[in-house]
Amino acid sequence: MTTAKTFRNFVIAAVAATTGIAAVATAPAYAGHHHRTASTQAPNIVQTAQSTGVHNTLVAAVTAADLAGTLSNPGPFTVFAPTDTAFAKLPDGTVSTLLRPENKGTLTTVLTYHAVSGSVTSSDLVSLIKRHNGTATIETLAGEELTARLSGDTIVITDAKGRATAVTQADVQTSNGVIHVTDGVFLPA
Repeated sequence: MTTAKTFRNFVIAAVAATTGIAAVATAPAYAGHHHRTASTQAPNIVQTAQSTGVHNTLVAAVTAADLAGTLSNPGPFTVFAPTDTAFAKLPDGTVSTLLRPENKGTLTTVLTYHAVSGSVTSSDLVSLIKRHNGTATIETLAGEELTARLSGDTIVITDAKGRATAVTQADVQTSNGVIHVTDGVFLPA
C-alpha cells in the first residue's frame, strides 16, 4: 500500500459517488505534489482530483452533479476515486448518458456511492476486514453498501452489482479527507 504523505486529508464528501479501492501503488494520485510546510494548506478532495491528470471524468461528473461544493467542505470524507481508465471500462455510452442534465439524480447516486463519511484510511479498512473474518461492509453516502476484502495486500471493493474493484493507490491525504484511487467504478443496485 502506498501513502501519499504530502497531503493532510483527502476525501470526497459530496462525491460520495466516486469510485474505487485498491491498496497497490500505481500512478501518483496527485501528480504535482511537493512537500508542504505547516503554513501551506493541503488541497481539498476536489482540488486534488483536478490536479492528478487521471481523474478528469470524475471531476466532470462531480461538477455535473453539483457535488464540487460539498466535496470541498471540511468533511472529513473518504472517496474511492475511479480513474479515467476505470470510467472507460464501463459499457459504451454509460458516462455520456450519466452526464446528461436529465440524469443528474442517477449521477449523484452513483457518485455518492463512492463516498464515505469520515476519514477512513487503508489501515482502518484492513483492520475492519480482519475483524469481520475477511469481509467488511461499508455504508456509503448514497445509503447503499460496499463490501471490502483483501486479495493479498490489495484492498478489493465489491459493489451491489457484484463488480470487484481494486484500490490501486491508497491514502491520498487531503485537507478534508482521504482518497483511495480505484481501477473500477461502483454501480449501486
